[in-house]
Amino acid sequence: MAPDPTLRPDGRPRVVVTGVGAMTPAGPTAAATLEAVTAARPAAVPITTWDTEGHPVRFAAEITDFDPAPLVDARDARRIDRVSLLGIVAAEEALTQAGLAGAGADLADLDRSRVAVVIGSGVGGILTLEDQIEVRVTKGVKRVGPMLIPMMMANATAGLVALRHGFHGSAISVATACASATDSIGQAGDLIRSGRADVVVAGGAEASITPTAMAAFARMGALSGRNDDPAAASRPFDADRDGFVMGEGAGIVVLESAAHATRRGATVLGELAGYGSTCDAHHITAPDPDGAGAIASMQAALADAGLPPAAISHINAHGTSTPLNDAAESSAMVKVFGTDGPPVTSTKGVTGHLVGATGAVEAIIGLLAARAGLVPPVANLTTPDVDPGVDLVIGEARSIAIGPVLSNSFGFGGHNASLVLVPLDA
Repeated sequence: MAPDPTLRPDGRPRVVVTGVGAMTPAGPTAAATLEAVTAARPAAVPITTWDTEGHPVRFAAEITDFDPAPLVDARDARRIDRVSLLGIVAAEEALTQAGLAGAGADLADLDRSRVAVVIGSGVGGILTLEDQIEVRVTKGVKRVGPMLIPMMMANATAGLVALRHGFHGSAISVATACASATDSIGQAGDLIRSGRADVVVAGGAEASITPTAMAAFARMGALSGRNDDPAAASRPFDADRDGFVMGEGAGIVVLESAAHATRRGATVLGELAGYGSTCDAHHITAPDPDGAGAIASMQAALADAGLPPAAISHINAHGTSTPLNDAAESSAMVKVFGTDGPPVTSTKGVTGHLVGATGAVEAIIGLLAARAGLVPPVANLTTPDVDPGVDLVIGEARSIAIGPVLSNSFGFGGHNASLVLVPLDA
């Protein structure tokens, strides 16, 4: 008997991607973001949403023209933090592409109790929290808004997406700092593999370009200080890097069991084949300098996918543009892939660091780029500073054979997460 193509070799359901959506500083859709990343067009600009006078870092990768009005009316938008509005918009794009929302969607046979939502965030509604603290200090406790808690809570985006679409499966928020979205996608895949869901809307959202957050990250020494040249500030793996650029945005994927996608005739973009997640247990902010946790995460994702390192067509690295992260990840990639490894890129030279959303956006870019048979270049990379054998893509996109992509995310707390995505029907 021929093997069932909807099942993995271990008998569990295959997990496929049927929709992607992104709202980022580089573009208002997944396709627009890929185009900007492929063109190596940095999105960092001077901050416009608040007065930066006196701040050591006065720029970020903002979404300067974001308007949720087509999906959320003005009254409701005032009761939803920006982080959730970004997530709602990205989820709408992903669900529409998957045929589960928008005009023409046929949902008559969809069992909404079997549709889950897993959307992560590093800090949740920090913009609302910061605003309301100022209200309390300047106007008194009786002026604090009654919607503060539902607007600031980290699970709000997952809850609001489920509410908007009437999905009654699990609605979960994962918080593993900058690995949140990657862990969300991995955990979503596990929900499907375990038989607890047929469809999961998964990813991450973040909107933390606020005065206090920016001041705190700057005080840590984590941010680039290139106020005179924001576009050149995010420099992953470059010898002249001096920190990351804060960004905001959301990335959402629709995952389904292969059997469910086949039954409803969905277009399949790729397969979530592997997921690895580890903790350095080394330091609350600094990565293990030997990259032990990152190595284990990548190896776990490869083992879960049943693929050898040589099968990976390219790596979308975490590549934050901070000296410690880039050095540790560079070393880890060589230890996993050897000195003749696949081409490597980092999208953060364009998008900045989207914190809890970054892993989903990068997984989406990695999958779409792999489907197109290309690897985007690392923006602003002029003087590579990596271990010998790390094949960074510099200058312009590189054509490659279509194949699996590995996407890495590493976060404060020592969190490491890696995904293996295999393009299908490209």
